[in-house]
Amino acid sequence: MILALMMAGMASSAFAQEDALKSILKSKDFAQAETLLNENVAAFSAEQKAKAYNKLVDLAMDKVQEEQATINTNQFKLQMQQDGLEPYDTLGLYTATYNALKYALECETYDNQPNAKGKISPKFHKSNSERLYGIRVNLINAGQDAVEAENAAEALKNFSMYVQSGTSSLFADKKLAQPDVYLGEVARVSAVYSFQNKNLDDANKYCDIALQDTASYSDALNLKLYLMTQGLSTREDSLNCLKKFEEFYKANENDIVFNHLAEMYGNMGLYDQQLEFIDKKLATSPNSFTAWALKGQTKMNQQKWDEAITSFENALKAEPENVVILTYIGFSLNSKANTMTTDAEQQSYYEKSCPYLEKAQKLDPNRETANWVYPIYQCYYNLYGAEDSRTKSIEALLK
Repeated sequence: MILALMMAGMASSAFAQEDALKSILKSKDFAQAETLLNENVAAFSAEQKAKAYNKLVDLAMDKVQEEQATINTNQFKLQMQQDGLEPYDTLGLYTATYNALKYALECETYDNQPNAKGKISPKFHKSNSERLYGIRVNLINAGQDAVEAENAAEALKNFSMYVQSGTSSLFADKKLAQPDVYLGEVARVSAVYSFQNKNLDDANKYCDIALQDTASYSDALNLKLYLMTQGLSTREDSLNCLKKFEEFYKANENDIVFNHLAEMYGNMGLYDQQLEFIDKKLATSPNSFTAWALKGQTKMNQQKWDEAITSFENALKAEPENVVILTYIGFSLNSKANTMTTDAEQQSYYEKSCPYLEKAQKLDPNRETANWVYPIYQCYYNLYGAEDSRTKSIEALLK
């Protein structure tokens, strides 16, 4: 009797599942079908889940196609210089696009699970791949509109769905035929928003995707390296992070990683290691602007003025109009002048400093890149006196 009751209960449950699935598949309203699915999905089999999620994709696509048809008609009228443009539901289009892709990814998950015979035979992969790949651009437009409206949460929601869908197995074949030229940049932006949302795991995940794209590589790498330095509260944390940087540099020997790693040595007070690292770089890349600039900064911070000046001179050979280096070398020459014992020696160093600082002033008159004002004031004051018009003109900028 008990066994019979158990069998009856299982049969009743199975019938309930089928009835719920039939109701979802017959629905013509997205919200209604979504509610029914959420109420019953836990009891569905993988095959039933795939069917139900695909139905939500169908209903969302009905809305997408409706609004897209209006947009296409309007575009045709504009081309033909016709009147009578029809309004369309932009927010509805964005929401439907998001929902179509969200539930297509769910469908893809269950559609690729083994059936009762242990075989994987997806029923919806091809159709969803073909009809959804082209509409993903709506998510970028939705994200950009949210950015303009200063709605960070909505921007991240749409940008991240673009990335999630773009890296899904759903579109693996499509990407081979039609490369996704936006994926890297959208992933980078998603990483930024995730970081601002204090979600470091997602920020790192999106950074890694952006790093695979040549156009977004540099910005994504800077962000990735910055993320690696977050949450460091102890010396041990910093040393572990430093080790990760060193390993990262072995795999990515470029100036961006070099710059971050060299700075990290300095920030941790490991100056001998920092200089050894920089000199090793210069041994293989003697014209490296980054290496000479970093060496100059290190020597400047140590008040080793001669070595700082020489390093900055070498950096300027690679980038003669770098305002920061022009300012640094001027500051170093002024500081060297202050160590001289005779007026003549001091004057000679201020005379050497002046052209560098005047060039920095010319290139960056509003001091957006470097603050050259006080060093050039020192030069003019010592060379021409306090009452000279040149000194007075710079003095006015100090106030």
